[in-house]
Amino acid sequence: MARILITSGPTRQYIDPVRFISNASSGQMGFALVRAAIRRGHEVIVVSGPVSVTYPRQARVIQVETTEEMLHASQAEFPRCDGLIGVAAPCDYKPVVVATQKISKNGQPLKLELIETPDIVATLGQSKRSDQWTVGFALETEDIHFRAISKLQRKLCDLVVANSAEAINAKASSIEILDPSGNVLAAISGPKSRLATVILKTIQDRLIR
Repeated sequence: MARILITSGPTRQYIDPVRFISNASSGQMGFALVRAAIRRGHEVIVVSGPVSVTYPRQARVIQVETTEEMLHASQAEFPRCDGLIGVAAPCDYKPVVVATQKISKNGQPLKLELIETPDIVATLGQSKRSDQWTVGFALETEDIHFRAISKLQRKLCDLVVANSAEAINAKASSIEILDPSGNVLAAISGPKSRLATVILKTIQDRLIR
């Protein structure tokens, strides 16, 4: 059996001590994947942003808040893992300047200058050994198939799971599992528990030795 690192949930990037930017990721897909992996007998380490789901007790859970924290925790765990499932939705941008005190309203527009945060899956993909694998997720609003393949190649993934924005905070969704050649290995719809079962079966059949 394999030791699998799963990143899950959103991250937060603070604007001031009480406000942050984030996204609507709920961690439900991450939870479903953790449970599916455990049911197949795998050891699971979860690096999770703030979520309301409770992961199975058999998993070791590392709680983080920011994208940088998720990256650092993942970098610490990945060398001891066989593979990564990067289902988390890290916040892609952060403010250039974080106010040290709560920003007061003054009737004027608040202008934020944002810069990109590190790409967790791409960073881990660049460091993986020949005996490790990475599976990414591509949530897109247009050109889903094309953008998913582009992400797979750019992030050096072995597989990518493509889905649309309707998956956010939903109990059911539709996905395609794609390989590096662009082949659709599976295309399914249904509850996230069913999707997770198919994803884990595909990973086990193609990537776990």
